[in-house]
Amino acid sequence: MSTAVNRQIMLVEKPAGKLIPQNFRMAEAAIPEPKVGEVLVRVLYISLDAANRAWMQGVTYRGAVEANAVMAGGAIAEVVESKVPGFFAGDLVLGDAGWQDYAVLSADDLIKVPRAEPITHSLSVYGIAGLTAYFGLLYVGKPKPGDTVVVSAAAGSVGAFAGQIAKLKGCRVIGIAGGKEKCDWLLSELGFDVAINYKAESVLKALKAAAPNGINVYFDNVGGDIFEACLPQMGKYGRIVCCGAVSAYDGAAPATGPRGVPGLIVIKRLTVQGFIFTDFSAERETALAELRSWVNAGKLQVREEIIDGLENTPDGLIGLLAGENRGKRLIRVSAPKL
Repeated sequence: MSTAVNRQIMLVEKPAGKLIPQNFRMAEAAIPEPKVGEVLVRVLYISLDAANRAWMQGVTYRGAVEANAVMAGGAIAEVVESKVPGFFAGDLVLGDAGWQDYAVLSADDLIKVPRAEPITHSLSVYGIAGLTAYFGLLYVGKPKPGDTVVVSAAAGSVGAFAGQIAKLKGCRVIGIAGGKEKCDWLLSELGFDVAINYKAESVLKALKAAAPNGINVYFDNVGGDIFEACLPQMGKYGRIVCCGAVSAYDGAAPATGPRGVPGLIVIKRLTVQGFIFTDFSAERETALAELRSWVNAGKLQVREEIIDGLENTPDGLIGLLAGENRGKRLIRVSAPKL
Protein backbone atom coordinates (compact mmCIF):
# COMPACT_ATOMS: atom_id res chain seq x y z
CA MET A 1 0.00 0.00 0.00
CA SER A 2 0.97 3.65 -0.25
CA THR A 3 2.17 5.72 2.66
CA ALA A 4 -1.29 7.27 3.05
CA VAL A 5 -2.89 6.95 6.46
CA ASN A 6 -6.32 5.79 7.48
CA ARG A 7 -8.13 8.50 9.41
CA GLN A 8 -10.49 7.07 12.00
CA ILE A 9 -13.03 8.60 14.37
CA MET A 10 -12.91 6.78 17.68
CA LEU A 11 -15.54 6.68 20.41
CA VAL A 12 -13.51 7.91 23.38
CA GLU A 13 -16.07 6.92 25.98
CA LYS A 14 -19.69 5.92 26.11
CA PRO A 15 -21.69 9.08 26.82
CA ALA A 16 -23.52 9.21 30.13
CA GLY A 17 -25.84 11.99 28.96
CA LYS A 18 -26.37 13.70 25.63
CA LEU A 19 -23.79 13.05 22.95
CA ILE A 20 -21.13 15.78 22.67
CA PRO A 21 -18.15 16.26 20.32
CA GLN A 22 -15.73 15.39 23.15
CA ASN A 23 -17.06 11.82 23.12
CA PHE A 24 -15.03 11.34 19.93
CA ARG A 25 -11.46 11.85 18.74
CA MET A 26 -9.70 11.63 15.40
CA ALA A 27 -6.93 9.06 15.10
CA GLU A 28 -4.64 7.83 12.33
CA ALA A 29 -3.68 4.26 11.54
CA ALA A 30 -2.06 2.34 8.74
CA ILE A 31 -4.29 1.29 5.86
CA PRO A 32 -5.17 -2.34 6.62
CA GLU A 33 -4.28 -5.25 4.35
CA PRO A 34 -7.03 -7.71 3.35
CA LYS A 35 -6.59 -11.43 3.99
CA VAL A 36 -8.09 -14.29 2.02
CA GLY A 37 -11.88 -13.88 2.06
CA GLU A 38 -11.66 -10.14 2.74
CA VAL A 39 -11.99 -6.93 0.78
CA LEU A 40 -10.28 -3.57 1.34
CA VAL A 41 -12.67 -0.70 0.71
CA ARG A 42 -12.37 3.08 0.61
CA VAL A 43 -15.32 4.81 2.20
CA LEU A 44 -17.23 7.27 0.00
CA TYR A 45 -20.31 8.16 2.05
CA ILE A 46 -21.29 7.38 5.65
CA SER A 47 -24.90 7.00 6.72
CA LEU A 48 -25.94 8.90 9.84
CA ASP A 49 -28.79 7.28 11.74
CA ALA A 50 -30.38 7.67 15.15
CA ALA A 51 -29.50 4.01 15.70
CA ASN A 52 -25.82 5.03 15.84
CA ARG A 53 -26.55 6.49 19.26
CA ALA A 54 -28.39 3.37 20.45
CA TRP A 55 -25.35 1.24 19.59
CA MET A 56 -23.34 3.13 22.20
CA GLN A 57 -25.78 2.09 24.93
CA GLY A 58 -25.35 -1.65 24.57
CA VAL A 59 -26.16 -4.67 22.44
CA THR A 60 -29.09 -4.13 20.06
CA TYR A 61 -29.56 -6.03 16.81
CA ARG A 62 -25.78 -5.67 16.54
CA GLY A 63 -22.94 -5.62 19.02
CA ALA A 64 -22.36 -2.54 21.14
CA VAL A 65 -19.76 0.04 20.12
CA GLU A 66 -17.15 0.01 22.86
CA ALA A 67 -14.95 2.84 24.11
CA ASN A 68 -11.68 3.38 22.22
CA ALA A 69 -13.04 1.66 19.11
CA VAL A 70 -13.75 3.01 15.65
CA MET A 71 -17.31 4.30 15.62
CA ALA A 72 -19.56 1.96 13.68
CA GLY A 73 -21.64 3.11 10.75
CA GLY A 74 -23.06 1.94 7.47
CA ALA A 75 -21.37 3.22 4.34
CA ILE A 76 -21.17 3.00 0.61
CA ALA A 77 -17.58 2.25 -0.38
CA GLU A 78 -15.38 1.45 -3.34
CA VAL A 79 -13.38 -1.76 -3.49
CA VAL A 80 -9.63 -1.04 -3.55
CA GLU A 81 -8.29 -4.58 -3.27
CA SER A 82 -10.11 -7.89 -3.16
CA LYS A 83 -9.04 -11.35 -2.09
CA VAL A 84 -12.48 -12.77 -2.77
CA PRO A 85 -13.79 -14.19 -6.06
CA GLY A 86 -16.55 -12.02 -7.47
CA PHE A 87 -15.36 -8.73 -5.95
CA PHE A 88 -13.15 -6.48 -8.04
CA ALA A 89 -11.39 -3.13 -7.68
CA GLY A 90 -13.86 -0.39 -8.48
CA ASP A 91 -16.96 -2.27 -7.34
CA LEU A 92 -19.35 -0.29 -5.18
CA VAL A 93 -20.49 -2.02 -2.00
CA LEU A 94 -22.60 -1.41 1.10
CA GLY A 95 -21.29 -2.45 4.49
CA ASP A 96 -20.59 -1.46 8.08
CA ALA A 97 -17.26 0.17 7.28
CA GLY A 98 -17.34 2.52 10.27
CA TRP A 99 -16.28 6.14 10.57
CA GLN A 100 -12.95 5.93 8.74
CA ASP A 101 -11.33 6.29 5.32
CA TYR A 102 -10.55 2.61 4.76
CA ALA A 103 -11.84 -0.70 6.14
CA VAL A 104 -11.23 -4.39 5.63
CA LEU A 105 -14.45 -6.36 5.63
CA SER A 106 -15.51 -9.94 5.06
CA ALA A 107 -17.20 -10.51 1.73
CA ASP A 108 -20.15 -12.00 3.66
CA ASP A 109 -20.78 -8.56 5.18
CA LEU A 110 -20.90 -6.69 1.86
CA ILE A 111 -23.67 -6.07 -0.66
CA LYS A 112 -22.75 -5.08 -4.20
CA VAL A 113 -24.66 -2.09 -5.57
CA PRO A 114 -24.87 -0.78 -9.13
CA ARG A 115 -22.75 2.21 -10.13
CA ALA A 116 -25.78 4.37 -10.87
CA GLU A 117 -26.14 8.08 -10.15
CA PRO A 118 -26.74 9.35 -7.61
CA ILE A 119 -24.87 6.65 -5.71
CA THR A 120 -26.08 8.17 -2.44
CA HIS A 121 -29.53 6.70 -3.12
CA SER A 122 -28.03 3.33 -2.18
CA LEU A 123 -27.78 4.66 1.40
CA SER A 124 -31.13 6.45 1.48
CA VAL A 125 -34.15 5.35 -0.49
CA TYR A 126 -32.57 2.05 -1.61
CA GLY A 127 -30.71 1.57 1.68
CA ILE A 128 -31.63 1.20 5.33
CA ALA A 129 -34.00 4.19 5.40
CA GLY A 130 -36.09 3.25 2.38
CA LEU A 131 -36.19 -0.46 3.13
CA THR A 132 -37.04 0.13 6.79
CA ALA A 133 -39.93 2.38 5.81
CA TYR A 134 -41.13 -0.04 3.13
CA PHE A 135 -41.06 -3.22 5.17
CA GLY A 136 -42.18 -1.61 8.40
CA LEU A 137 -45.20 0.01 6.85
CA LEU A 138 -46.28 -2.62 4.35
CA TYR A 139 -45.22 -5.88 5.99
CA VAL A 140 -45.75 -4.96 9.66
CA GLY A 141 -48.34 -2.17 9.54
CA LYS A 142 -50.27 -3.75 6.64
CA PRO A 143 -52.29 -0.64 5.75
CA LYS A 144 -55.37 -0.85 3.59
CA PRO A 145 -56.63 1.88 1.25
CA GLY A 146 -58.56 4.44 3.27
CA ASP A 147 -56.71 3.68 6.51
CA THR A 148 -55.48 6.51 8.71
CA VAL A 149 -51.72 6.23 9.16
CA VAL A 150 -49.75 8.31 11.67
CA VAL A 151 -45.96 8.64 11.38
CA SER A 152 -43.74 10.17 14.07
CA ALA A 153 -40.40 11.78 13.22
CA ALA A 154 -42.12 12.20 9.87
CA ALA A 155 -39.49 14.59 8.48
CA GLY A 156 -36.66 12.17 9.21
CA SER A 157 -35.15 9.73 6.74
CA VAL A 158 -37.43 6.77 7.55
CA GLY A 159 -40.55 8.74 8.45
CA ALA A 160 -40.56 10.77 5.24
CA PHE A 161 -40.49 7.59 3.16
CA ALA A 162 -43.04 5.78 5.34
CA GLY A 163 -45.55 8.61 5.00
CA GLN A 164 -45.13 8.88 1.25
CA ILE A 165 -45.49 5.13 0.79
CA ALA A 166 -48.68 5.19 2.85
CA LYS A 167 -50.07 7.87 0.52
CA LEU A 168 -49.10 5.79 -2.52
CA LYS A 169 -51.08 2.91 -1.01
CA GLY A 170 -54.20 5.06 -0.71
CA CYS A 171 -54.05 5.99 2.98
CA ARG A 172 -54.78 9.23 4.82
CA VAL A 173 -51.47 10.26 6.40
CA ILE A 174 -50.78 12.34 9.50
CA GLY A 175 -47.17 13.30 10.17
CA ILE A 176 -45.75 14.40 13.51
CA ALA A 177 -42.62 16.55 13.32
CA GLY A 178 -40.80 19.28 15.21
CA GLY A 179 -41.14 22.79 13.81
CA LYS A 180 -43.26 24.72 11.33
CA GLU A 181 -40.78 24.39 8.46
CA LYS A 182 -40.77 20.61 8.70
CA CYS A 183 -44.55 20.46 8.91
CA ASP A 184 -44.89 22.77 5.89
CA TRP A 185 -42.51 20.49 3.97
CA LEU A 186 -44.58 17.42 4.79
CA LEU A 187 -47.71 19.10 3.47
CA SER A 188 -46.37 21.00 0.45
CA GLU A 189 -43.82 18.56 -0.98
CA LEU A 190 -44.45 15.09 0.45
CA GLY A 191 -48.22 15.10 0.20
CA PHE A 192 -49.13 14.40 3.84
CA ASP A 193 -52.75 15.22 4.67
CA VAL A 194 -52.08 16.63 8.15
CA ALA A 195 -48.89 17.71 9.92
CA ILE A 196 -48.69 18.10 13.71
CA ASN A 197 -45.95 20.27 15.20
CA TYR A 198 -45.25 18.59 18.53
CA LYS A 199 -43.17 21.58 19.64
CA ALA A 200 -46.08 24.01 19.36
CA GLU A 201 -49.26 22.04 20.08
CA SER A 202 -50.63 19.16 22.13
CA VAL A 203 -50.16 16.00 20.09
CA LEU A 204 -53.05 14.29 21.88
CA LYS A 205 -55.49 17.12 21.14
CA ALA A 206 -54.29 17.44 17.56
CA LEU A 207 -54.71 13.70 16.97
CA LYS A 208 -58.23 13.76 18.38
CA ALA A 209 -59.11 16.44 15.86
CA ALA A 210 -57.22 14.90 12.93
CA ALA A 211 -58.22 11.26 13.51
CA PRO A 212 -61.66 11.33 15.17
CA ASN A 213 -62.40 7.78 14.02
CA GLY A 214 -59.09 6.41 15.31
CA ILE A 215 -55.66 5.53 13.95
CA ASN A 216 -55.35 2.30 11.95
CA VAL A 217 -51.54 2.25 11.72
CA TYR A 218 -49.04 4.13 13.88
CA PHE A 219 -45.46 4.05 12.58
CA ASP A 220 -43.45 4.84 15.71
CA ASN A 221 -39.94 6.23 15.36
CA VAL A 222 -39.66 7.98 18.71
CA GLY A 223 -41.41 6.24 21.62
CA GLY A 224 -41.86 8.31 24.77
CA ASP A 225 -44.53 11.00 25.07
CA ILE A 226 -45.59 10.82 21.43
CA PHE A 227 -46.14 7.06 21.64
CA GLU A 228 -48.20 7.72 24.78
CA ALA A 229 -50.29 10.34 22.95
CA CYS A 230 -50.99 8.06 19.99
CA LEU A 231 -51.94 5.00 22.01
CA PRO A 232 -55.42 6.09 23.20
CA GLN A 233 -56.26 7.30 19.69
CA MET A 234 -55.65 3.90 18.12
CA GLY A 235 -58.69 2.34 16.50
CA LYS A 236 -59.86 -1.18 17.21
CA TYR A 237 -57.50 -3.78 15.70
CA GLY A 238 -54.95 -1.05 15.03
CA ARG A 239 -51.31 -1.87 14.30
CA ILE A 240 -48.36 -0.14 15.96
CA VAL A 241 -45.10 -0.49 14.03
CA CYS A 242 -42.19 -0.08 16.47
CA CYS A 243 -39.30 1.13 14.35
CA GLY A 244 -37.26 3.22 16.82
CA ALA A 245 -37.27 5.06 20.11
CA VAL A 246 -35.09 8.10 19.48
CA SER A 247 -36.58 9.92 22.47
CA ALA A 248 -34.74 7.46 24.73
CA TYR A 249 -31.46 7.19 22.81
CA ASP A 250 -29.71 10.43 23.67
CA GLY A 251 -29.62 11.28 27.37
CA ALA A 252 -31.40 9.93 30.41
CA ALA A 253 -34.14 7.39 29.85
CA PRO A 254 -37.70 8.47 30.72
CA ALA A 255 -38.61 7.92 34.39
CA THR A 256 -41.76 6.00 33.42
CA GLY A 257 -43.02 4.24 30.36
CA PRO A 258 -46.28 4.95 28.55
CA ARG A 259 -49.20 4.58 30.93
CA GLY A 260 -52.16 2.26 30.42
CA VAL A 261 -50.43 0.18 27.75
CA PRO A 262 -51.61 -3.33 28.72
CA GLY A 263 -55.25 -2.31 29.15
CA LEU A 264 -55.45 -0.38 25.89
CA ILE A 265 -53.80 -3.18 23.93
CA VAL A 266 -56.38 -5.64 25.23
CA ILE A 267 -59.44 -3.41 24.92
CA LYS A 268 -58.57 -2.28 21.39
CA ARG A 269 -57.05 -5.62 20.31
CA LEU A 270 -53.93 -3.85 19.13
CA THR A 271 -50.96 -5.44 17.44
CA VAL A 272 -47.63 -3.98 18.60
CA GLN A 273 -44.63 -5.29 16.67
CA GLY A 274 -40.97 -4.38 16.51
CA PHE A 275 -38.80 -5.21 13.51
CA ILE A 276 -35.58 -4.49 11.65
CA PHE A 277 -35.39 -4.37 7.89
CA THR A 278 -33.16 -7.45 7.63
CA ASP A 279 -36.09 -9.55 8.90
CA PHE A 280 -37.34 -9.31 5.32
CA SER A 281 -34.13 -10.01 3.40
CA ALA A 282 -35.87 -12.52 1.14
CA GLU A 283 -38.14 -9.75 -0.15
CA ARG A 284 -35.36 -7.17 -0.63
CA GLU A 285 -35.31 -7.26 -4.44
CA THR A 286 -39.10 -6.97 -4.63
CA ALA A 287 -38.98 -3.92 -2.37
CA LEU A 288 -36.15 -2.30 -4.34
CA ALA A 289 -38.01 -2.81 -7.62
CA GLU A 290 -41.09 -1.03 -6.29
CA LEU A 291 -39.06 1.77 -4.68
CA ARG A 292 -37.18 2.34 -7.94
CA SER A 293 -40.41 2.45 -9.93
CA TRP A 294 -41.81 5.14 -7.60
CA VAL A 295 -38.62 7.22 -7.70
CA ASN A 296 -38.30 6.96 -11.48
CA ALA A 297 -41.94 8.01 -11.90
CA GLY A 298 -41.46 11.01 -9.60
CA LYS A 299 -43.95 9.62 -7.08
CA LEU A 300 -41.47 9.24 -4.20
CA GLN A 301 -39.44 12.30 -3.22
CA VAL A 302 -35.87 11.73 -1.97
CA ARG A 303 -34.24 14.43 0.14
CA GLU A 304 -30.59 13.98 1.12
CA GLU A 305 -28.49 16.29 3.30
CA ILE A 306 -24.82 15.74 2.49
CA ILE A 307 -22.14 17.09 4.83
CA ASP A 308 -18.55 17.18 3.58
CA GLY A 309 -15.67 15.78 5.60
CA LEU A 310 -15.05 12.78 7.85
CA GLU A 311 -14.09 15.19 10.64
CA ASN A 312 -17.67 16.51 10.66
CA THR A 313 -19.28 13.13 11.32
CA PRO A 314 -19.69 13.61 15.12
CA ASP A 315 -21.32 17.03 14.72
CA GLY A 316 -23.51 15.61 11.96
CA LEU A 317 -24.84 12.87 14.23
CA ILE A 318 -25.32 15.25 17.17
CA GLY A 319 -27.34 17.55 14.91
CA LEU A 320 -29.43 14.67 13.63
CA LEU A 321 -30.28 13.63 17.19
CA ALA A 322 -31.31 17.23 17.87
CA GLY A 323 -33.69 17.12 14.89
CA GLU A 324 -31.74 19.42 12.55
CA ASN A 325 -32.17 17.27 9.47
CA ARG A 326 -34.92 16.84 6.92
CA GLY A 327 -34.67 13.54 5.06
CA LYS A 328 -31.52 11.42 4.96
CA ARG A 329 -28.27 12.85 6.38
CA LEU A 330 -24.96 11.60 4.93
CA ILE A 331 -21.28 12.38 5.28
CA ARG A 332 -19.20 12.65 2.08
CA VAL A 333 -15.76 11.20 2.87
CA SER A 334 -14.26 10.93 -0.59
CA ALA A 335 -15.14 10.72 -4.27
CA PRO A 336 -14.98 7.54 -6.38
CA LYS A 337 -11.62 7.05 -8.08
CA LEU A 338 -11.93 3.87 -10.10
